Amino acid sequence: MVPPSAGGALWHWSIDALLAPTEIYTALAAVLARPVVPLGAADPVRLPPGGVLCDVWHTTGDFPTVVDCYGAPADVAEAAVVAALARRTGRHCLVPDDTLNPGRHLLAAPDGTLRPAHVDVTDTEDGSAHSNARPCTITVEPCRDSVICQQSRWAPDAAYRLPDLLVA
Repeated sequence: MVPPSAGGALWHWSIDALLAPTEIYTALAAVLARPVVPLGAADPVRLPPGGVLCDVWHTTGDFPTVVDCYGAPADVAEAAVVAALARRTGRHCLVPDDTLNPGRHLLAAPDGTLRPAHVDVTDTEDGSAHSNARPCTITVEPCRDSVICQQSRWAPDAAYRLPDLLVA
């Protein structure tokens, strides 16, 4: 099991379709079972208890919807939330993994499965654009010989199914 994220951490991921911010807020609120408030509309004095601030914008690439969450709950693993969000939206989602390599992520499939993956990253005026997602696998030399891939808790060629998070 993946350990929970640190409380108040910034969560950051991207989705493989242009989704409306309201669709993300609604899906995330259902997954977390707590209020999700758009960052631009947030009034710190009136933030609901347990509320999560969420910013959604669009960029280019194969994962054009970018999501940032502030005040993330400390008792929930970010990867589990992304897996549940991928299931709820029926879309593939990318979330950074534990390697700190900008081109290595976890790819959450619409069935909620997480797999390590590599992506091409391009800097744009709207932030990083991610394209060309491909599995992190020991069948290709860069992953087989990479200390980064081998030392990650998300092993090459592995698939992870995290427990449900209050989602149907």
